[in-house]
Amino acid sequence: MAITTLDEKTALVVIDLQKGIVALPTAHPIAGVVERAATLAEAFRAHGLPVVLVNVAGVPAGRTEQAPRIREFPAGWTDFVAELLPEPQDHTVTKRTAGAFVNTDLEAWLKGEGVTQVVIVGVATSMGVEATARHARDLGFNVTLALDAMTDTNLEAHASCIAHVFPRLAETGTTRDILDHLARRGT
Repeated sequence: MAITTLDEKTALVVIDLQKGIVALPTAHPIAGVVERAATLAEAFRAHGLPVVLVNVAGVPAGRTEQAPRIREFPAGWTDFVAELLPEPQDHTVTKRTAGAFVNTDLEAWLKGEGVTQVVIVGVATSMGVEATARHARDLGFNVTLALDAMTDTNLEAHASCIAHVFPRLAETGTTRDILDHLARRGT
């Protein structure tokens, strides 16, 4: 479904745009994803809307058929990319699972801020972005996904999420669509 509106209190949630993750090979050029996410963060701040920067600093326990790519995180791994220009008013969340809500303060913080909708961007489409979008929807948030501001390490997984999963979870569109909705609101 195309983006129909942005709620009065919508937050931008940026998933895993951190130095360690953006260094991995991705299905789409990461520079464009980072640029569009940074543009959205700047626009949200300019409209007085919350920006949440999420990084990942671990992996959950449990067995999987594919071992985690990284078992130990080198120094600087969790640092947000400079292009995001983190601001003191941004809320930061460090997660150790795929999604940003599990064992973090994200739900309580968003609800405390009166947020009813989240716009989600970042990496990886089929893990952090999808897990966060699913959980946000289950918690009752309206969810919007900026499809051109996300990518994955696996092109097939990315394409499957965009074609089959996301239309069932959220409204989807582009960075431009979201910026246009913000512009119509004024400041």
